[in-house]
Amino acid sequence: MAWRLPSTTCLAHFYRKLNWLKTPEKSTPETSPSRGLSTLDLTLLGVGGMVGVGLYVLTGTVARQIVGPAVLVSYMVAAVAALLAALCYAEFGARVPGPGSAYLFTYVSMGELWAFVIGWNVLLECLIGGAAVAQACSGYLDSMFDYQIRYLTETHISTWQVPFLAPYPDFLASGIILLASAFLSCGARISSWLNHTFTVIKLCVILFIVTMGFSLASLENWSTEEGGFAPFGFSGIMAGTAICFIAFEGFSAITASNKKARNPRKAVPMAIAISLGLVATAYTLVSTVLTLMVPWHSLNPVSALADAFYQRGYSWAGFIVAVGSICGMITALHSILFFLPRLVYAMAADGLFFQVFARVHPRTQVPMVGTLVIGVLMALLALVLDLYALVQFISFGALLDYTFMAASTIRLRFQKTSPPRSLGLARPGPEANSSVPLQPVSDEHASGPEPGQLRPALRPYLGFLGECSQGTAVAWALSLLVTSAIALSGVLIFGDLALHLPRWGYILLALLSGVTFLLSLAVLAAHQQEHLQDTFQVPLVPLTPALSILLNICLMLNLRYLPWLYLFIWLLIGLAVYFSYGIWHSKENLQEPQEQASMHAPYGVAQCSLEEMVQAVQPPAQEPDCMEQHIRP
Repeated sequence: MAWRLPSTTCLAHFYRKLNWLKTPEKSTPETSPSRGLSTLDLTLLGVGGMVGVGLYVLTGTVARQIVGPAVLVSYMVAAVAALLAALCYAEFGARVPGPGSAYLFTYVSMGELWAFVIGWNVLLECLIGGAAVAQACSGYLDSMFDYQIRYLTETHISTWQVPFLAPYPDFLASGIILLASAFLSCGARISSWLNHTFTVIKLCVILFIVTMGFSLASLENWSTEEGGFAPFGFSGIMAGTAICFIAFEGFSAITASNKKARNPRKAVPMAIAISLGLVATAYTLVSTVLTLMVPWHSLNPVSALADAFYQRGYSWAGFIVAVGSICGMITALHSILFFLPRLVYAMAADGLFFQVFARVHPRTQVPMVGTLVIGVLMALLALVLDLYALVQFISFGALLDYTFMAASTIRLRFQKTSPPRSLGLARPGPEANSSVPLQPVSDEHASGPEPGQLRPALRPYLGFLGECSQGTAVAWALSLLVTSAIALSGVLIFGDLALHLPRWGYILLALLSGVTFLLSLAVLAAHQQEHLQDTFQVPLVPLTPALSILLNICLMLNLRYLPWLYLFIWLLIGLAVYFSYGIWHSKENLQEPQEQASMHAPYGVAQCSLEEMVQAVQPPAQEPDCMEQHIRP
């Protein structure tokens, strides 16, 4: 059985469809947000978003199972990685205003396939994140009743010993998720005053923990008899950093509100820096007093903060900490359950996911199907998975997302912004999702070189780069940058012994990957960037996002192999969904403008339909026919 030779035109058209950029729609003045938020307002938004899950879920888990007392160092390094990622996120928030997400930002900069991959990854990340929050909330509730719920479950129901599964089914965590999902599906929302009240409670509890904890601190818990300050060494600190990174994810609340800031060019980066500094300080102080109060190996990973006071005999203090922790985690779980159905709705509204998830209730304007299905899936994960396994998956997904965001920042900086599409009929649904405009191109590009072209001053020396088509050299340099970052990270993390290389081979590989990384940076820096007025942009591009890519990959390589394996399986399922459904129903591909289609093919060249392009790379049936080609009207 012979294979058909696909048409070059069809394959090129198929490749364009996979990398089709979303053209945001033009907003009306009525939908433009007012600029009323000050730097203080944005800072409080960031602090409220970041103080929560990491403090109550991660600190005890990472301290006992990965790092030991050196968890405070892991939080410091994670804060640096989060700052680099936050700056990249902030530029996208300024360029693509409105309630954006990594899915939307990738869609307008990298292309449709990569956007689906990121959206699919965020879906798993939030599912697992909600399950982890519910399990931690269950643990703190159980601690308030002297762990009677766990005792009854282990005694009268079932237990098991399976890797990555919880030792017993956590029915309380599943019930919390199902109750919250039912609450949100009815259109009820926690009011703003209740959220502010819980935020104040969280901050007061942190002050109480630090003050009370230092009065009970003992340096003997860091002594060599207890294992020392860093019992797992440098590798343990880096592995802990990879987990602690997710404690700073809440900075997206700042970037999502950047268009409401009075002076976003200064307020956004300042609010990010201040909020990250405050939160990093809080996490460092809490982890310090926690490991000084009790030996790190005696911590309870599920409810470490409350359990530490219980161990010291201060039950009343443990009760206060448990109540404050539950308040913080309720708001975190509400945020996840509120955001995730709307992410799925945005993907379904773009045609990349099943249309049943794009339906909203006519009265409550809530994506009912998405809320209930996601709630059930999250409840199942919370029922059977181990908390430590959950936080590993969350960390891996977050690091992968922000690696894409950093690469997208470089890609966006070296491409000319396309004009927004005219506003057509608005899509029905809850909240504006992806119908937001890009920042218009400034007039300064009219006379100077366009983004992606070689700088005029370097053309006499790097003329061979100028011969490439616009954007080609940047795309190749970015690909080499990511590849060399992976190679360099692998060499630095695993070392010559793990790689089974002689000493000279290890040094040679490190030098080659390091030189390639620097040369890729130099090639990117040699090209013209887009500079916009009155819009925040990441400083020192491409160096800042390149360092973010390198650090994120280093942290991902410090995680265990099972998160990689399970994520690979999850991505295979996602790709099957995309190629069997999403690519056929994509709104961007279905409404491909005629003028853009003509730009990619010479006059008179026939365009292939999507079915023909897919068939071009598949084996033929028993009686192969020639590919039909249709000329678009």
